[in-house]
Amino acid sequence: MILLTQYTLLFASVLMLVALGGCFSERSGVINIGLEGIMVIGALGGALVMKFLPVEFGGAPVMVLATLIASALSGMIFSLLLAVAAINFKADQTITGTAMNMLATAAATVAVKAMNTAASGGSDVSSDIIYTRARDTFIVRFGTFEFNWFMLFALIALVLSYIILYKLRFGLRLRACGEHPQAADSVGINVYKMRYAGVLISGILGGIGGIVYITAGVSSWKFENGVAGFGFLALAVMIFGQWKPLKIALAALLFGFFRALGNVYTGFDILKNLNLPSTVYNMLPYIISLIVLALTSKNSLAPKAEGIPYDKGSR
Repeated sequence: MILLTQYTLLFASVLMLVALGGCFSERSGVINIGLEGIMVIGALGGALVMKFLPVEFGGAPVMVLATLIASALSGMIFSLLLAVAAINFKADQTITGTAMNMLATAAATVAVKAMNTAASGGSDVSSDIIYTRARDTFIVRFGTFEFNWFMLFALIALVLSYIILYKLRFGLRLRACGEHPQAADSVGINVYKMRYAGVLISGILGGIGGIVYITAGVSSWKFENGVAGFGFLALAVMIFGQWKPLKIALAALLFGFFRALGNVYTGFDILKNLNLPSTVYNMLPYIISLIVLALTSKNSLAPKAEGIPYDKGSR
């Protein structure tokens, strides 16, 4: 039960961070299908820091902070591709996001293979990054329960997201740009800047979600695997959560629970005696997402102007 709780909170942290990022982007009016790719690039940035920054350099606080900053910056920079294409060039946002997803995994794999080949003198062509010692700095053990500092960061991000979206002028303006950008523009709000802000925030949170995912219980990562569809699962969490931070948090816990079962089902006699393949449990969150969205999507209240390029000259 302790392991189930531990993994549920960890996977829920990933989903919540990435879904909150998608929420900011879509609240501004830009559909971010590229969350999967942003996670991969954010994970790459953080993993490189964990691999090359000596643990002794400043200890755990410096390692945690440096990894967070690297992941956030990597995700934010990569999200600029979507911002420029969708906002400046008014490209199709779904196609742009899909292209970003394909580009990210390929680019990360090539980069890591090149780095490993150079380090080994030309013999190693794997796409693994190993960060065993660095990962331990993120963990505090309370008996058999492993508390990961990323869990605390996800909670802080949730609180800040709620405050920003519903208590600050910035959040009101952001939501106005996603609902009726022409009306927002008429009262002096720069729609382009607000949409850029929404996409860049989604890049920051998505990048951090990527490093949380690849460090969840493992000490190395093969970038050929990407993030196993977690970016799309986060989109399902965002839609099920109705683009609202608190509901997104509850949805993340639900999906995180089913994802955690794939890691710990052998510890429960009832599940173990069913003799189901482990792949069935790994598929559970995706199956649940399909069922949930099929039952609830009719009642979804998406931002009215999401996915529609803003033309300042139109009214």
